[in-house]
Amino acid sequence: MQLGIVITDECFLPQANGLIDAAAARGWETLSFLTDTGVNLLADAGFVERARARPNSVTLCEHSAEHHAAGRFDLNTLADIVVVGGQYQDAELVRKCDKVLVF
Repeated sequence: MQLGIVITDECFLPQANGLIDAAAARGWETLSFLTDTGVNLLADAGFVERARARPNSVTLCEHSAEHHAAGRFDLNTLADIVVVGGQYQDAELVRKCDKVLVF
């Protein structure tokens, strides 16, 4: 099972972390797309560690990062684990995943 998680607001951090952990416990792969203020999940050490455990499983909208994350995190330090892109990556997530949850 491949689970897609689209996060549109940073307030959904607990739900995102819980879903990623629950999916991993079941042996499912997760793909996450961060947009709008959801990009700020990358300011959370726990979320970043989950991403680091599965490189390239997290994609973020570059436009959203430019507008909502100024100074909250350094994308250069995340370059090896996070894909910086746009809404195309969101469309790819929807195409690839068996189920998609949007927060």
